[in-house]
Amino acid sequence: MSEFERLKLLSSQMHLEPTEGDECPQMADRKQDAIYTSQAALPNGQRIKLLKTLLTSACERDCLYCPFRAGRDFRRASFEPEEFAKVFMYMYKAGMVEGIFLSSGVVKGGVTTQDQLLATAEILRRKHQYQGYLHLKVMPGAERAQVEQAMLLADRLSVNLEAPNSQRLSLLAPHKDFAHELLEPLRWADQIRREQSPHKAWKGRWPSTVTQFVVGGADESDLELLATTEQLHRQMGLTRAYFSRFNPIVNTPLEDHPPTPLERQNRLYQASFLIRDYGFTLEEMPFANEGNLPLEVDPKLAWAQQALQGAPVEINTAPRELLLRVPGIGPKGAEAILRSRRQHKLLDLSQLSRLGIAARKASPYILLNGAQPARQLPLFQDKR
Repeated sequence: MSEFERLKLLSSQMHLEPTEGDECPQMADRKQDAIYTSQAALPNGQRIKLLKTLLTSACERDCLYCPFRAGRDFRRASFEPEEFAKVFMYMYKAGMVEGIFLSSGVVKGGVTTQDQLLATAEILRRKHQYQGYLHLKVMPGAERAQVEQAMLLADRLSVNLEAPNSQRLSLLAPHKDFAHELLEPLRWADQIRREQSPHKAWKGRWPSTVTQFVVGGADESDLELLATTEQLHRQMGLTRAYFSRFNPIVNTPLEDHPPTPLERQNRLYQASFLIRDYGFTLEEMPFANEGNLPLEVDPKLAWAQQALQGAPVEINTAPRELLLRVPGIGPKGAEAILRSRRQHKLLDLSQLSRLGIAARKASPYILLNGAQPARQLPLFQDKR
C-alpha cells in the first residue's frame, strides 16, 4: 500500500474515538488522497480540520468491543515514526489538515508503543518544527517518565478509561488493569502539573487531560459513569470526559450486544457539563431507576422542575451560581445578566432574550423584580 492508502485505512475507524467535540469524519478535499478528517473544536473554541489516526492498527490486546482487537480478521496498516511525520507534514503544508490526534494499537507492550508515539511527536516538533495542535494518546501501561515527556510535547493528552471502574472494565477489556494501567497515568499528569513548572513544555503550559468511556458496553449505570467523572474532575484535574455510545462491531465477542441509544450519550454529556461547569453535584442529578438519567428530558430541566417550580430565582439579585441553575441560562448568559443589572433592573423577557438567554425556557423558573414574567403558552405542545 502507498503511504496515503495506509493513512486512509488507519483513519477510517477513528470516528469511534470522539475528541475535541468533533463532527462526523469527512474525506479531506484532495482528489487522489481521500483521507478522513474531522471538523474539531479546540479547548479555546477554535475550529480546525483535525486528522485522527493510528500509528498502527495492529494490536496485541483483545478488548471485546474493539475493531482493532487481536485476532480480528481485517486489513491492518502501520507507519514508522519518521515516515508518518513526513506524510503528516505534507498534508499540513498543503492545507489539508490543521492539527492531529495520534493514537495506536498496542504492539510489544504499552511502553514500547508509547515510545513510538513519543518518537513521532519529537520528530514533528523538533525536526519539522510543527507548531500546530497535537493530541497524544497515552497507552495502557505507559511509564511516568513517558507521561512527563508527552506533556512536554502535546497540547492535550488522553487516557481512555473505557469503563467507570475495574469491575465494569473486566467486561470490556478483561486483560487491562484499571487502577495501574489507566487511572495511574491520569494521576501522574495531575501531579506533574501541580509540582513542576511548565516552562519546558512546548508552548509554555501543561496540556489538558481527557478520557473516554464506552457507554453501555458493560451494562454500567449513568451513576457509575458520572461518579467517576466527578472524581476525575475534582481530584485529578480532568478537563473533559468523552462518552462514546456502544455500537457492536462485526466479528467481535460483543457483536450481539445491543447498541446504546444516542439519547443516553447526550444526557451523559449534559450531566457531566452540569458537574464541571455549573456547580451541580452528583447527588443533584435526577437519576431514575437503576441509576440512569431520564432520556426524555435534559437533566438540568428535570432538576429545575423539582427544585424551582415553587422557588423561582430572582434574576435581579441571585448570585451567579444560582443563575446557572436556571434552564436556558449558561455561563455566558449568567455573566451577561450580572453586567446588565449593574446598569438597570431586568423587567421583562425581551431584555433577557437580548442578552442571549433562552427566555422562554427560563420563564417558568424565574422572577423579574419580584414578579413571575408573563408568558404565552405555545399553541402546539413541543414533544421533543
